[in-house]
Amino acid sequence: MDLGVSKAGDWTSVIGLHGLRELLAPWPWAWPALLLVLLVLAAAVANFVTKRILLRGLRRLLAMLANQAGKPGIADMRVIPRLANVVPAMVISSGIGWIPGLPPALVAFVHGACQAWVVLTLALAVSHALDAVNELYERRPDARNKPIKGYLQVAKIVIFALAGLSIVATLAGVKLLHLLTGLGAATAVLMLVFQDTLLSLVASVQISGDGRVRIGDWIEMPSQNADGDVIDIALHTVTVQNWDKTVTTIPTKKLISESFKNWRGMQEAGGRRIKRSLYLDQSSVRFLDPEERQRLGGFVLLREYLAQKERELAEWNAGLGEDGQLPFNARRITNLGTFRAYVERYLRRHPNVHQDMTLLVRQLQPGADGIPLEIYCFTNDTRWAVYEGIQSDIFDHLLAILPEFGLRVFQQPGGADFRALVDERRQPHEAAAS
Repeated sequence: MDLGVSKAGDWTSVIGLHGLRELLAPWPWAWPALLLVLLVLAAAVANFVTKRILLRGLRRLLAMLANQAGKPGIADMRVIPRLANVVPAMVISSGIGWIPGLPPALVAFVHGACQAWVVLTLALAVSHALDAVNELYERRPDARNKPIKGYLQVAKIVIFALAGLSIVATLAGVKLLHLLTGLGAATAVLMLVFQDTLLSLVASVQISGDGRVRIGDWIEMPSQNADGDVIDIALHTVTVQNWDKTVTTIPTKKLISESFKNWRGMQEAGGRRIKRSLYLDQSSVRFLDPEERQRLGGFVLLREYLAQKERELAEWNAGLGEDGQLPFNARRITNLGTFRAYVERYLRRHPNVHQDMTLLVRQLQPGADGIPLEIYCFTNDTRWAVYEGIQSDIFDHLLAILPEFGLRVFQQPGGADFRALVDERRQPHEAAAS
């Protein structure tokens, strides 16, 4: 029997289906339909064989690499299924021309659709592979200092852009080079469309280059309502988890064009600053009498200070002669100065105060709220809860010891103060009336 010179005839002669073709000769549509079913089954078998046999070794290799890195999750990436989907598309593209009776336009369309599917599948596979690369890179100790997620996102954009152009060129029946040449006139439009992406790319390169922001940094940016730890650095956004557990996304370019505070320097220095003032009642400041000086001399922290101060003042007053005997001419020790010396020596011996950093106890300009006595020092532990505990312990002690020096803390009068004043004035009238 003459099978002709067509591809369909050659195929049937090879696989021995010419008898079946003769059997289905009364139904012209049956033979092409059978071949089409066989083609679909061949594609399904190819997909099954590829996923279950050929790619199983690759999956095991990736799982082995992931286990060595300490995280088995890499094996769950979707690269392998994406690659397996290429094979059935290639089978259909190769076999569609062997089916007789199909319109040439339909065959060409199927060829183009299969090629487009292969391109899209490869682009998705490469995208997932880049995700796997980023996951592996983030396990490096220095990954938080040099994140590559932004660069990988740029690579994804380029890959999908080229894939999209290739698909359009394939379906339109033109060459990709000709399509790219035609897009040259639309460069200005593309620059406008991808303006934010380009700006974000430049900002991402600068951030990665100078290390101004890293994953894990505590940054504070009031203009974006961000105050917390950086948990992700991407191409377009930097994600910050605030202390109230909310999440703020900051455009990457904002970290270049606007100011923000990065607390990493504090953490790397190993000391966190305490800068707080005690507001003292100005009317409680006075000179110390001899009995008070003797009593305060019993403080271990003040014993050396008071002895040295008394010698210094005695020499000064002796130089004044008889004028030094008058109280208003002589220099004398004040309770505020003694308390300031006590606070400084207390901080110098505190085990949680960083002694190699700035330590000051100073008076600020008096105001309506009293005399600010500012404590300026650094703790040797930068953890937030520990720092707050150290700061609270210091001021607890200073507030409790303040009356020993005859000083009072200034505060606005409250309801209890007014009631006590009214009761005090009422008592004499009540006594007189009785």
